[in-house]
Amino acid sequence: MTPSTEVLAEVDALFAARIADGVAPSSVWGVFDRHGLVATGGHGDRGDGRAPDADTVYRIASCTKSVTAATLLTLVADGRVALDDPITRSVPAFAEVDLPSPDSPVPTLRMLLTMSGGLPTDDPWADRQESIDDDAFDAVLRAGLLFDSVPGTRFAYSNTGYALLGRAIAHAAGAPYTRAVSDRVLRPLGLTDTVFSAAEARGFVVTGQRDDDGAWTPQPMTGPGAFSPIGGLFSTVRDLARWARFLASASTTAPEDGPVSPADRRAMQQAMRIVPPAVVPTATRPTAYGFGLFVEQDDRAGEIVSHSGGYPGFSAHVRWSTEHGLGVVAFENATQAKVSAPAERALDLLLGEALDARATATSATATDTSTTATATSATAAAPGLRRTTAATHTARQAVTTLLRAWADPAVDDDTAADLGAAVCTPNVPLDRPWVARRRAVVEGARAVGADLAAAPVDELSAVPSHLRWWVPGSAGRLRVEIRLAPLAAGRVQTLTVTPEHAEQ
Repeated sequence: MTPSTEVLAEVDALFAARIADGVAPSSVWGVFDRHGLVATGGHGDRGDGRAPDADTVYRIASCTKSVTAATLLTLVADGRVALDDPITRSVPAFAEVDLPSPDSPVPTLRMLLTMSGGLPTDDPWADRQESIDDDAFDAVLRAGLLFDSVPGTRFAYSNTGYALLGRAIAHAAGAPYTRAVSDRVLRPLGLTDTVFSAAEARGFVVTGQRDDDGAWTPQPMTGPGAFSPIGGLFSTVRDLARWARFLASASTTAPEDGPVSPADRRAMQQAMRIVPPAVVPTATRPTAYGFGLFVEQDDRAGEIVSHSGGYPGFSAHVRWSTEHGLGVVAFENATQAKVSAPAERALDLLLGEALDARATATSATATDTSTTATATSATAAAPGLRRTTAATHTARQAVTTLLRAWADPAVDDDTAADLGAAVCTPNVPLDRPWVARRRAVVEGARAVGADLAAAPVDELSAVPSHLRWWVPGSAGRLRVEIRLAPLAAGRVQTLTVTPEHAEQ
């Protein structure tokens, strides 16, 4: 679905307000879908008297981490390194680091990718280390490191861990980290505006700024070094949207070709390590970390993948829905601007519109099983998952017919039980007898004035084998929910019918 002009205007207003409120000198955004940029906008002064556009160059800071992770995965695919290798194989100096306990494992590449290497969170310090060389980094390691946990046991956002991954990439590739990233990922995808230094950039490069009591102070540009893997890239809205679309396409039936396999891209976007709520106190959804990406679980939209970037003078954010392919990129040039806030709000607006439109389409075609299946996430699923979704919608029709029969006084209890057994697995009457289930359905429908012959008014699916829908009533509505057993026959293993009374 293409976002409406009204919603895009709301998105633009979010970023325009940032300039009006003095949050940053400039702010730029882009909305993309599976086919490319849908809309972009820019506000403020990028440094030459003009507003920024989709080709204006900003530092993307920690949004670099997904590119670092992807580059490492290409080397794993080539057999040059393994995810469960200890970091000491690539960085011998780490062997001199005292681990937190005698039985602590040496952090592996997988632990470092998922921010579970045991190292403390280190943004303020690490953001200033980009330009140090490998010898200086080795000296840091030989001097010792602190640990907040035993490696492999819990999440802690560690830039040092990603700097170590950069060393692993260089070791496995036999080339400097920056060249490996460019040769193996950026250039093959045509991301020619995504570079590691301002001197390489083709477009106008924005200068980062710090707010010093109401006056903007330019921040120096740091050059490539041992900590570039944590956030060293410069990029544009156009390029970062292209990168995000490439990653997101792995969840479709026709993933884009490219240097990182669809399976590895899907792995990047999996919830590998739970992020404790205390780490992200403003989060409104359960959050985890994959490989170089955060993964949020939304009740309606499913997985939302994202990453923020914060460097001295810059703020960046990219996020997208794996199911819908809709996403947002945003940059600002101010320290601690937290452009993630309007970007998150923008994607919520876009997804809200898309989900409402889908619910309307689903309700309008509720009696057409094939059309209803198309209106759900099935269009973006693998063939086997589409079969599951189709089976679930077929089961919904069977359950709808069953509930109508149960509401018919002419149908006796024995016949009602036989009808139920034709739709459900044997555990259903064992969990609650057919007679009790039938009585509860009839009483629930009567309580909210529901017409069991009416088309559903809404529908929600958490996974392909699950479906929840609502039947309208004069005093509320009836919620019906099913889950299928893992049997190819598509039998219902869970059936719940709950009256929801209208608010008085």
